[in-house]
Amino acid sequence: MFLLRIIGILTLITIGSGIVAWLVTRDRRYLVLSGRVAKWALVFTLVVLVLMMAERLIIL
Repeated sequence: MFLLRIIGILTLITIGSGIVAWLVTRDRRYLVLSGRVAKWALVFTLVVLVLMMAERLIIL
């Protein structure tokens, strides 16, 4: 769980810095990068949640 928290914090820092870089430079690639990171973070989160749910179902 500690590793998941570290990954979450690094993801938030990456998304936030990409948005700030876009606000400063108005270069769209930073916004696209933040969107990609957010999309894959959501996919990763859903996979972890499904695995945790499957683990609980297997134990029952």
